[in-house]
Amino acid sequence: MRILIYGLNYPPELVGIGKFTGEMARWLRRRGHEVKVICAPPYYPAWRVRGGYSAWRYRAETLDGIDILRCPIWVPKRVTGLTRILHLLSFALSSAVPMLLQRRWRPDLVFAVEPPLFGALPALASARLSGVPAWLHVQDFETDAAFDLGLLRSGWLRKLVFAAERALMTRFSRISTISEKMLERALRKTRGASPCVLFPNWVDTQRIFPLRRSSEYRRRLDIPDDSIVLSYSGSMGEKQGLELVLEAARKLQQDDRYVFVMAGSGSAYARLRDQASDIGNMRWLPLQPEDKLNEFLNLADIHLLPQRADAADLVMPSKLTGMLASGRPMVATARPGTQVAAVVEHAGIVVPPGDHDALTAAIETLGSDAPLRERLGAAARAYATELLDRQRVLAGFEAELTEAMNEASDAYRTSAGAATR
Repeated sequence: MRILIYGLNYPPELVGIGKFTGEMARWLRRRGHEVKVICAPPYYPAWRVRGGYSAWRYRAETLDGIDILRCPIWVPKRVTGLTRILHLLSFALSSAVPMLLQRRWRPDLVFAVEPPLFGALPALASARLSGVPAWLHVQDFETDAAFDLGLLRSGWLRKLVFAAERALMTRFSRISTISEKMLERALRKTRGASPCVLFPNWVDTQRIFPLRRSSEYRRRLDIPDDSIVLSYSGSMGEKQGLELVLEAARKLQQDDRYVFVMAGSGSAYARLRDQASDIGNMRWLPLQPEDKLNEFLNLADIHLLPQRADAADLVMPSKLTGMLASGRPMVATARPGTQVAAVVEHAGIVVPPGDHDALTAAIETLGSDAPLRERLGAAARAYATELLDRQRVLAGFEAELTEAMNEASDAYRTSAGAATR
């Protein structure tokens, strides 16, 4: 099968944002499929195009047998609602003609990853020209998040954007997303016009696993073995509500058992670090190398997963899979009934978003009860291995790809038969 993948982020190495697309493409290639990718130059999460790449030039490269075309993109120095729209629009425009030209490659299916929603139009047009099914995978309901988080506020713009979103989504042969709640939202948006399936983020449970020894990061960071390490790792933007962690660390800094380790990058990293300048029990690190991920995840006695209340079912944090696979308990901020709450309540403690007193109390509850941490950590590991294992998830995805192809073939044969009668 020839699969054309269209998405904003595709990393040269399997690290950070875009890892979903990269791992999927490589897995499909190893399964014998031909895969081609059209994407932007690597720029996220630093919001700066990586050295060796250009924001303004097209670049073709081949990685692991996969042909990749990187299209120009404007990367703003300051991310706001407006500059983000212009940023995404620049990629949609620069990639439109290359997507239309893929008819020459003759793909069997076009797979588009959202965000950006703007990319849905070039993906659909490419699929229509090639006469093949189009599949939209939603990693993040970016339009909902932009309005719900207050990045965009106009009422008329909201109606216009949501109407355009529904018109685009209902033209795809398949829509997938990464959590049950996001799947429910996709069904509401499309009103059942397109088949919607669950395609969750996965984790390599052979590579991420509980260590039977102390993580080497304790020695590197000079953290005593009897300290309770609270860890956050990942993107530091406006959707995470990380100010809550700072408040909890400030409250607990008189108890020298607790050490907070914050690793990542993003638009809010510098601001948060400045705000924490008076907090003595926090350590700040850049995003850690992929080959050190298991060591870093095992540094934590307790993982932290803060989120703003209005983002709880608009995104499903990809970092959650690694936390679960590492076999460590977690404290998450989420409302009851949200997807994050449904997952974490079996593997940790869920507290209301924005409540730093509740977050602090949950940390102290787990910090003072080692057997409870062990039980919840074992439950986290079991959830990862049973439901999120990479091989299991991707094998199910491949079966859905085959079904989508068969349905398209049946539809073609039906329409051809009708035309000859």
